[in-house]
Amino acid sequence: MYDLAIIWDWIAFSVRWLHIITAMAWIGASFYFVALDLMLKPNPNLPDGAHGEEWEVHGGGFYHTVKYMVAPAEMPAHLTWHKWQSYSTWLSGAALLMIIYWVGGELFLIDPTKADLALWQAILISGGSLTLGWIAYDALCKSRLGETPTLLMLLLFVILVAMSWGYNQIFTGRAALLHLGAFTATIMTANVFFQIMPNQRIVVKDLQEGRTPDAKYGKIAKLRSTHNNYLTLPVVFLMLSNHYPLAFATEYAWIIASLIFLTGVTIRHYFNTLHRTGTGPHWTWAVTVIIMLLIAWLSVAPAMDSYEESQSRALTPYEQKFASAEGFAEAYDSVVGNCSMCHAREPVWEGLHWAPKGVFLETEADVARHAQQVFLQAGVSHAMPPPNAIEMDAAARRAIVAWYRAGS
Repeated sequence: MYDLAIIWDWIAFSVRWLHIITAMAWIGASFYFVALDLMLKPNPNLPDGAHGEEWEVHGGGFYHTVKYMVAPAEMPAHLTWHKWQSYSTWLSGAALLMIIYWVGGELFLIDPTKADLALWQAILISGGSLTLGWIAYDALCKSRLGETPTLLMLLLFVILVAMSWGYNQIFTGRAALLHLGAFTATIMTANVFFQIMPNQRIVVKDLQEGRTPDAKYGKIAKLRSTHNNYLTLPVVFLMLSNHYPLAFATEYAWIIASLIFLTGVTIRHYFNTLHRTGTGPHWTWAVTVIIMLLIAWLSVAPAMDSYEESQSRALTPYEQKFASAEGFAEAYDSVVGNCSMCHAREPVWEGLHWAPKGVFLETEADVARHAQQVFLQAGVSHAMPPPNAIEMDAAARRAIVAWYRAGS
């Protein structure tokens, strides 16, 4: 178990790296094609069925792109499909969610001050919400609401607000925002897998068999692609939010997450209009700044259990395992003596107003709950405490390592 904690952390690091690489590929391709679609210009000399063209210069050469609104008259000899960027991003993200929030659920997923959940119950809610969310969203898109895209987007926003509130009632703050991002990303990738790609395959098959493709398939794919376009930036914010306690460790975290979706709309509206007309509506930046100022104001209302509440509540089974392990008293003294001046509900370190990453290391429950992170940050490595803050002696680090090994 001692070695597994180190190996597991490197696995998490590697999967996170893969997730970032694939996400850059997906977002880059998505933004490029949206911009390309909006910049297409008409030309009377285009082939039959062509909607518009675009000339671009990059990397020392010129590119000439022509878009067919439904399909060309004949199947091209070479056709590149853009799908694996999306699939790889979701698969690596799902793996990362399982590694951190399922396997590490006792620390990162379950909040004993909000809901008394067993780990399997929390995991079931985690996975089930992503699945049911897609089913509900897909049903709405296939209903008559699909004919009124603006109303559908407004209803989708209401659903996202409700999910944000719901997640914050049961999960830790960071898990709540992360799951809202995963919920949205699942919708985006499922759009590609279940709607966009199947409809494109129908068009390709029609071409191959000499039939004229029906324009309705492109219309369906266009609706889902538009949703993905406006949801991308909020998902990126939510995936980064776990590094910033002011985003997730506040009473109004669910409102903050909801407002971020509005900034996604304003920012994308600016760039979409810019690509289509050459001039972006500058009012969108003013609205974005106002929303971000509102978010900053909401973030100063902390949502945390008090020192007294942490002292008095019963330990979870995970916390009890480490609190009763041999060497806990010595390790606890090492942590409190070296870390709690910053990792406190009211930090005493000058200029520090919130505990870094929302991690508290004051009570026995605090230290036991963060056993693995304490072991990795201050036992195996010397990441914490920062060397310019306090010099933690080798004996204190050895006490932490010995305690974690005993508990695990």
